[in-house]
Amino acid sequence: MHYQTERNYGCRVSDAWSFRGLKTAVLENEVLRVVILVDKGADIYQLVHKPTDVDFLWRSPTGVRDPRRFLPTTGDPVGVWMDAYEGGWQTVFPAGGFPSNYRDADLGLHAEANLLPWDCAVLEDTPEHVSIKFWVRTSRMPFFFEKTLSLTAGSSVLEVDQAITNEAGEMMHCVWGEHIALGAPFLSKDCVLDLPGGTIVNHPVAFHSNNRLEADAKTPWPMTRGVDGSDIDMRKIPDKDVRAYDMSYFSDMPEGWYAVTNRRLGVGLGVRYPTDVYPYLWYWQSFGGGTGYPFWGRTYNAGLEPFSSYANEGLGSAIENGTAMELEPGESVKSALKVVAYTGSESVSRVAPDGSVDRA
Repeated sequence: MHYQTERNYGCRVSDAWSFRGLKTAVLENEVLRVVILVDKGADIYQLVHKPTDVDFLWRSPTGVRDPRRFLPTTGDPVGVWMDAYEGGWQTVFPAGGFPSNYRDADLGLHAEANLLPWDCAVLEDTPEHVSIKFWVRTSRMPFFFEKTLSLTAGSSVLEVDQAITNEAGEMMHCVWGEHIALGAPFLSKDCVLDLPGGTIVNHPVAFHSNNRLEADAKTPWPMTRGVDGSDIDMRKIPDKDVRAYDMSYFSDMPEGWYAVTNRRLGVGLGVRYPTDVYPYLWYWQSFGGGTGYPFWGRTYNAGLEPFSSYANEGLGSAIENGTAMELEPGESVKSALKVVAYTGSESVSRVAPDGSVDRA
């Protein structure tokens, strides 16, 4: 939009920006600023609560790279994704988790929408409300993905409306997830995680020397078991000094929401999502213990990721265990998420469907 009216008040939106060579969009109001890397998966790179100057999202040590100017040194299907992983929030679709093969299509880690450039268009641009739409067709599987982000004046709620469509002439399986990674300085030992309840399922097998959780343990929220048999309260975010690296999955949640509150900073982030689309909440726990490739002990972050399927083993595994999505030719599935920034130090008892936060 070469002749878009510019404002410095109320709601604002523009897709005329560039960051490190990537087309970038900025969406903001008086409370939130959202930065989207259009040319790299339409990833949400920044999610800033402006009154407190807190960016909730994690920044990977890899940083933002322009894939057009970077040549991977191998074709490793994990490494190709990791080479371009900047942190933040990715759309994971149509395969989630580790590499797999689907009907002769090779699918790498978290393939493939978040490695593609997307199209975008501003839908609404007024001081009272702004909305911008992104869309992409995946390359190796025949899907069309649409995502619209919206803000209302004075609101601390980011609205995310999405739809996937199977454009094949046959039934297709897929995995759909929201890869949301939170990081310091927002994330710290001062944070607590609130959920509406459910079951904690730790990753089925031990996969790292710094796993602190007992593999395949299934317990009611909020307690799980450690590898030493101890009880671990999953509401508490541990410090980096714990040197842990784990993966858990929350299932059977009565509602789809979570909230992370930093009690020292007095600010938090809540996410509301539909459990009919995302019945699982993946919990990636990188608390200083991710030694070796790719993080080399440098990272402190937590991924809280609504997902359609279980576990982090790729599309093939999800098909085998019956949790993969199945879409008939021409079928579409929609989802609507609300992401809310809030202030205060009290625990959260609920993130409502409109994104409002109730306190305990």
